[in-house]
Amino acid sequence: MLSLRLTRGARPFVLLRRSLVAVAAAGAGFLLLCALGFAAGHPADPRGALARLLWCAVPLAATVQLAVAVARADPSTRPGPGFTAAGLGPARSALLAAASMATACALGSALALLTFLHLRGDIGGSWLIWAGSGAAGRQLGAGHPLPLAGAVTLVGVVPVLAGAACAACLWPRQPRAVGAPRATAPATPAVPTVTTGPVGPRPDHATSALPWGIALTAAGLALEAYAGSGAPPRLDALLSASGRLGGSPPGVVGGWALTAVGLVLAGPGLTHLCGRLLAIGRPGVLRLLAGRVLQQEAGLIGRPVGALCAIGSAAYAAMELYGTGSGPSGSRLYGPLTGLGAALVLMCAATATLTAVLEARSARERTTAALLRLGAPVRLLRGAAALRAMALLVLLAPLTWVVAHLTAMPFTH
Repeated sequence: MLSLRLTRGARPFVLLRRSLVAVAAAGAGFLLLCALGFAAGHPADPRGALARLLWCAVPLAATVQLAVAVARADPSTRPGPGFTAAGLGPARSALLAAASMATACALGSALALLTFLHLRGDIGGSWLIWAGSGAAGRQLGAGHPLPLAGAVTLVGVVPVLAGAACAACLWPRQPRAVGAPRATAPATPAVPTVTTGPVGPRPDHATSALPWGIALTAAGLALEAYAGSGAPPRLDALLSASGRLGGSPPGVVGGWALTAVGLVLAGPGLTHLCGRLLAIGRPGVLRLLAGRVLQQEAGLIGRPVGALCAIGSAAYAAMELYGTGSGPSGSRLYGPLTGLGAALVLMCAATATLTAVLEARSARERTTAALLRLGAPVRLLRGAAALRAMALLVLLAPLTWVVAHLTAMPFTH
């Protein structure tokens, strides 16, 4: 009930973010149900059904990331002292935010189920004439019974994963003191302090995952080079990829997954490095302000930026892959489900990045107000923001292009 009251009293922008989470959950749930429909309509092709189900992990992960980003920026995760005195502490606030995201995802999953059943013609009439017959009907498994247990399980996957991820990321944790001497006998009883989800990692911890990110990216590129050096895939096969592993795509898919995870892990470290490069030498006021702010916010905006880099490299590799592929009529067309998944992943990554940027801007409101009181012109603050964005673009765009080119190289040579 409290979650519903907070939802009703939320600002329009907060409601818009939650609506985007529901839309993303609807898209991910629809893709999962399409994989189930294909399995029901093609019982003799279990490998194809399993491949479609595994590829749904990408939009599912993007939806969960968006839910976590929206939950971190949700005002309900930072209750005032009145709520804390009433018993709504950091732990209950985390559970409240997780319940809100799970509810939004459940609404989206229910909408996906209704849409899927309508397109199959199971309830009422089909919304589209071509949905019950032809290629689209075969992809959705129209005319074949749908397993009820499988449909209910797939519908509940998105809300359960989103709620669990939000609760795990927002759960309060004890801060670990770095370099603090041990006190033998404290004079006064220590008051435990906790940090909640909206607080980003410390600046000195932002680069801790950079070596792991580089190692995973290199391992993913090496695996793709080994498993993807075959003939270009046919375009008419929806999820085909060439490779040496028995003609199946696991090696290529595993390489792409390792590369994407490596870029996401390396995002905070690369953002922190970009801030250090801005403030190197004897910087002026503009470069110093932009570099310090970028280093401070690296742990907050780094991973969404790394996810954008991973999506950019994957999009370039997919364009090169389908450019070398050939369909039965020489066409160069993507399937509707492929387009839906790509649009869903791009929307989730862009929204998560924008949400992280707005959260960082809200976190430095006091610093901005102090600078304005000291007489700093507004033009200086805007120039520092533009310089941060330009520095990230200059550093990460060539890196993304190199990773994308190395990813697509086994298919084009």
